[in-house]
Amino acid sequence: MTSNASSTGSQFLSLHLLETLVAVLPVRDENGSPKSIVYGGTERHMITSQARRRAERVHTRDRANAGLGALAGHSTGVRTREWALITARALTSEHGWEEEEAVRTARAVIEATGLKFGDPSKKSVANLTKVLLFAPSDAGTRIAAHIDEQAESVRSWTEEYLAAQTAAAAAKGKKGARKNGGQVEPNEDEAPAADAKLPAVPKATRDAVLTALAPRDAIDIALYGRFLAEIADSPNVDGAVQSSHAFTVHEAEQVDDFYAAADDAKLDRKKNALDFLDAADDAGAGMTGYQSLITGTFYRHAVLDRLRLRRNLQAAGMTAQEAEEASVAAEAEFVTAFVDAFPEAKRNSTASTGSLPALVLAFEGERPYNYAAAFQAPIDENPLDKDGEGPAGPAAVRRLLKHHAFVSSRRPDIQAGRVLTYDPQINELLGTLKDTGAVTVASAGELTA
Repeated sequence: MTSNASSTGSQFLSLHLLETLVAVLPVRDENGSPKSIVYGGTERHMITSQARRRAERVHTRDRANAGLGALAGHSTGVRTREWALITARALTSEHGWEEEEAVRTARAVIEATGLKFGDPSKKSVANLTKVLLFAPSDAGTRIAAHIDEQAESVRSWTEEYLAAQTAAAAAKGKKGARKNGGQVEPNEDEAPAADAKLPAVPKATRDAVLTALAPRDAIDIALYGRFLAEIADSPNVDGAVQSSHAFTVHEAEQVDDFYAAADDAKLDRKKNALDFLDAADDAGAGMTGYQSLITGTFYRHAVLDRLRLRRNLQAAGMTAQEAEEASVAAEAEFVTAFVDAFPEAKRNSTASTGSLPALVLAFEGERPYNYAAAFQAPIDENPLDKDGEGPAGPAAVRRLLKHHAFVSSRRPDIQAGRVLTYDPQINELLGTLKDTGAVTVASAGELTA
């Protein structure tokens, strides 16, 4: 074990996964089309790391909140723009405030702490922060408790703050009218406070908000990190998890699936010989369209920095022993989420979330190891007797394990790998392979030491 590693093994846990997906669309670009990259001279389908990380994070959070898994009972985070609304709901439901005053006060307090909000003239975004903020799930409750505890002083400050803000906005509007010949052109990205000296939020209140929004002991923030540039004195977290984009191990193929949706009322009318009734449209399907679907075997990779995870938790206030225990639990849940979680886009029409990996390879080392190079040459699925490698799933397993055996024989820090499969054909294949540098395990929990 290296001097800077955790008590559970080497510093880095590398995970590699192969999964075969059929007729799915877990992530799309701005045009609704599948995402892709060019690698090895051919186009490949891609599932972004952002989509996978969110699926993993939500999977971990939901299990913890439900009292399941190793992180049952631990705190987790929520990433949202709605912290003012969440705080306001806590003020109304737990402290009896009127809704309008609660929203107005919560927004003023959080805005004065440093977060920018949407255009006040647009109701849909007026009470939403401009950026997503990843904070402990109880942050709104904590802020609300402080506001209610200091209700008299906070109410007085809020009225003064809002009055000054209104005056500043009016002065700014007059200035803009003079500059533009009477036509005001407000800039949505500029808050009314930008040019005005608004009363500062009381220090005790600002400290309470910063404490509530701080990462604290939220395990998923320690795992995945967060960045908040708007408040300089609010701590950022360099996440312990590194994730790569998943890509197909062979050339991309997609199908534009034509669909027709039936109009139940129209069909019922025809079925019951009521065609004589007046109808706006009595021809064809109720709705038609196209959706792009992808199929393929994907390779994806992630790394857990065990040392960084422990440092993040200690920086959040845990003792070394508490951080160690929480880190072991977090590692187990991270591996489970890496194996089980799946983006939920089009899950009802493709059943994509039911997919299980063909192979998971896990091993430890003193640095991360990415095996994407094993698939730089795309797999040729032509029959074996025509110089092809056969079906992509088994071919990718052979390539990945051959690559791992070769690398691990030259990198002495790599500890013996562990492989897990949910595919009986792959399980049979593993029995025929020699010198893979890995042993077969039967559960995700056995993938980590």
